[in-house]
Amino acid sequence: MIKITFPDGSVREFPKGTTSMQIAESISSRLAQEVIASSVNGQTWDLTRPIDEDSTVSLLKWDDEEGKHAYWHSSAHLMAEAVQELYPHAKFGIGPAIENGFYYDIDFGDTPVKDADFPAIEKKMKELIANKEAIVRKSISKSDALKMFGERNEGYKVELINDLADGTITTYTQGSFTDLCRGPHLPNTSYIKAVKILSAAGAYWRGDEKRKQLTRLYGITFPKQKMLDDYLTLLEEAKKRDHRKIGKELELFAFSQNVGQGLPLWLPRGTQLRLRLEDFLKKIQKQFDYDQVMTPHIGAKQLYVTSGHYAKYGKDSFQPIHTPEENEEFLLKPMNCPHHCEIYKVIPRSYKDLPLRLAEFGTVYRYEQSGELHGLTRVRGFTQDDAHIFCTPDQLKAEFLKVVDIIFIIFKALDFENFEAQISLRDPENKEKYIGSEENWQKAEAAIIEACQEKGLPARIELGEAAFYGPKLDFMVKDALGRRWQLGTIQVDYNLPERFGLEYTGADNQKHCPVMIHRAPFGSMERFIAVLIEHTAGKFPLWLTPDQVVIMPISEKFNDYAHRVAAFLKRRDIRTLIDDRNEKIGRKIRDNELKRIPYLLVVGEKEAESEEVSVRKQGEGDKGSMKITTFADQIAEEAEKMMNAWNK
Repeated sequence: MIKITFPDGSVREFPKGTTSMQIAESISSRLAQEVIASSVNGQTWDLTRPIDEDSTVSLLKWDDEEGKHAYWHSSAHLMAEAVQELYPHAKFGIGPAIENGFYYDIDFGDTPVKDADFPAIEKKMKELIANKEAIVRKSISKSDALKMFGERNEGYKVELINDLADGTITTYTQGSFTDLCRGPHLPNTSYIKAVKILSAAGAYWRGDEKRKQLTRLYGITFPKQKMLDDYLTLLEEAKKRDHRKIGKELELFAFSQNVGQGLPLWLPRGTQLRLRLEDFLKKIQKQFDYDQVMTPHIGAKQLYVTSGHYAKYGKDSFQPIHTPEENEEFLLKPMNCPHHCEIYKVIPRSYKDLPLRLAEFGTVYRYEQSGELHGLTRVRGFTQDDAHIFCTPDQLKAEFLKVVDIIFIIFKALDFENFEAQISLRDPENKEKYIGSEENWQKAEAAIIEACQEKGLPARIELGEAAFYGPKLDFMVKDALGRRWQLGTIQVDYNLPERFGLEYTGADNQKHCPVMIHRAPFGSMERFIAVLIEHTAGKFPLWLTPDQVVIMPISEKFNDYAHRVAAFLKRRDIRTLIDDRNEKIGRKIRDNELKRIPYLLVVGEKEAESEEVSVRKQGEGDKGSMKITTFADQIAEEAEKMMNAWNK
């Protein structure tokens, strides 16, 4: 017999070799129908995998993230099986579950897949679902795996197998399809009820632009047809909110092939929006005693060798810049923190000088592969709202919690109410990925966990997601469509101060090494603005929007009055446009509502005579007429109240 411990702490005994499905059946038949995978000692397992030792077991349903992962991982295999039947010469790369659905990288040879082919693949998937094919796990030796996939001419799989250690290799088989895979998976294909192939894109094998480009086939599945229908409706709404589409409509930003891929050009309206966000954060930082600094866009290669960035990212970054001076090399700045470490070193520091908070809206450059670029969310040049806090170990927790407060202020001001915190720690099985001593990592990880506990901030722990120099606290925000985005981040770092030889004189008159906190509440201005556009559908808060008011004269006879009103509002720092086109007023109203301008002012004979404006508010319609001064007071008060809601 083995002892099974459940999440509530209760313990029951079962025969050795019992499966998670049998455990579920022993509790209730309804539960057995709802579970799709299990967590055994913290690892996600197939329901049909035997448990041979005392274990902690949690039964996973669709609503559990790990359950969805197993469901969509099995769905990727189902799609691959359907492709194999329809395209016998197709060769398979990898097919993981992703946040929403799954994909499979496939080499279709000379028969590329088009959107018109998707229904046939979906039909075949449904046929395989109806067969209720069992999904069977099998351990296999490395030599047998190489032989099996080699005989099938599956070169991509053979390459993957060569990188694996013997004794760790498993396959999963359903029907005539066998895949190299760690799992976990559903017990059989009948669990999958609704399927949809979403799109196809190019993807270089193993992310290497020098390797062959495969077809990345994206799909999604659900346990109910209604869930799929709701998701597809959500996708249509997401298309309407796409920041690339709205950014073009509102003339916020653009890209130019002549400038280069992944290098955004900020247009006047977008620049206004961005600068207003920067000014907002600068105002908050001033309250929290930050000092603003500025650093160059490049740095000597040795700077990033010292920091460790060159060793970790050098191969995948922009290549060194060579000057006429022999052996002189520079890099486009991939991070701001090495520069800030050098600022710290300019003068001797005492414990009385700490904490030192250095902030910079610093533009950095990372070489993203062209296939990975996506609007403002994945670019090659972006600006971080970066700051680095140098403090004593005793000050660390208090400083960390102050940064959390700043992030909460920003989320509240911009109506990001739905978010969760994630503590990103080292991968305990792969510590060579990280720099620094074991002691430093233990202290840094403990500091973040303790700070979250003290703040009463629930945070899930993710192993392997830490930065190479330290653990971090990431904030995952859900937008208006329920999509998760990683925005604000706080990182604790004992390592860079050591590598740069930073020190301060303590109260004991001895030299000590400070602790460093990296923080970026927005993350990057580009990504944050992309998320903000999609969250608001381009209807920005009044204090932030590039254009607050548009004045629309009923006819050209009232253009002069419209210009007088505009001049008055601009003197009151109200951002104002005039639409004096020779169009009917109904057309002007419709056009300017599409531009998402919060206030539309109609002026005609009556308004000109009484020094008034007829007010329409975006989404609320006609608000009646009022004096220009009254309107100016109201809009200024509304914007000020929204912008300063945090400072009470």
